[in-house]
Amino acid sequence: MNRTAIDLGGLGLDQGAIVLLRQALAAMAPGDRLAVSGTAPALLVHLRAFARAEGHGFEPGPADSSATLVRGTAASARWQQAERAGSASADGTVAHAPPHWGLAARGAAVEAGSPAFHFDLADRDALWCDDAGELYRRAMAGQWDPAQAIPWDAPRHHPAFVEAALVQVLTYLIENETAALIVPARFAARVHPHFREVMQLLAIQAADEARHIEVFTRRALLAGLPLGLSTCGGQTSLQTLVDEPEFALASFLLSVLGEGSFLHLLGFLHVHAPDRCTAEIMRLAAQDEARHVAFGMAHLTRHAALDPTLHGRLRVAVERRHAALQHTAGLNAEVFDALVLLAARELTPAGIARGHAAVAELQQQMDAGRRARLGKLGFGDDTAALLSSLHTRNFM
Repeated sequence: MNRTAIDLGGLGLDQGAIVLLRQALAAMAPGDRLAVSGTAPALLVHLRAFARAEGHGFEPGPADSSATLVRGTAASARWQQAERAGSASADGTVAHAPPHWGLAARGAAVEAGSPAFHFDLADRDALWCDDAGELYRRAMAGQWDPAQAIPWDAPRHHPAFVEAALVQVLTYLIENETAALIVPARFAARVHPHFREVMQLLAIQAADEARHIEVFTRRALLAGLPLGLSTCGGQTSLQTLVDEPEFALASFLLSVLGEGSFLHLLGFLHVHAPDRCTAEIMRLAAQDEARHVAFGMAHLTRHAALDPTLHGRLRVAVERRHAALQHTAGLNAEVFDALVLLAARELTPAGIARGHAAVAELQQQMDAGRRARLGKLGFGDDTAALLSSLHTRNFM
């Protein structure tokens, strides 16, 4: 049994002295004695109440300005049933994060009796990827400010029909990027905070899409034209993405197939941009989308290796979406024509032929890219070709 002394001087427990007492007692073993003295008014009254609340013994001293606290076990009993929420490192994740860990930081000691939170995405194998932390760090490093990164004042000398075509394509991009924001935002709120890197990746993915919506809208309005057309078929296609309830399937349809195809579209628009402002927007947006595709591929590759049923469920998701959209028009004619005009740059038969060929090549590149990604996920060549052909004609 050890005895320690502490002089609080004129500092009262209601002025912060309680912090000094807790620090001193925390370093002591049960049964050790802490002699406390001080000159604050009603010090003994406050010490007695503190001891009772914290589970320590209290022995009044010979004067009204001193007392002895006997380190009790009740103070530590509060945490004896606490459990660690894994460890703080990425390797400290557990197979399933229980509801009562709630919002506790990974690695924290969670007090018994903490409230349960409902996070239905709480299984490591359903959402984790080993590169999650690194992908998040890259995403943070790759953030850009539209006000600084985009040359909004760059000269524009292209014909009016090219500007109108660009506005129609940008209107289409805004609509698609809105869906691409909603999907990760919905799932981010369902991920157990124990898997913080995944939650953070989904949040920053939503932030990327918000920035894309901003720059696409600002560029579309730059020349004073009204925005273009939004079709029933286009919105129906996007609704199937927004309504998909399963994380793996939504990630597959959006990131692997949709955003993967969009990477080629943004590359096309970068090459055929009529001005430097538009070209830089497309380059930076593609940079962001590449990260989204990388996370989708990483998490689904790991998931597929652990779940033998995943390939079948992914295939069914593509077929189900194709069946739901087979009676829609697919990519609307206005967007297709606008892409042709952007590549043509002139209203001549030769120019239109050149633009049409460029769009056809774009569609072939999208198909080849989808098949390559499907192959990396473990689908055979024939199945990859079939699933790619069933992907929505609306690209996303």
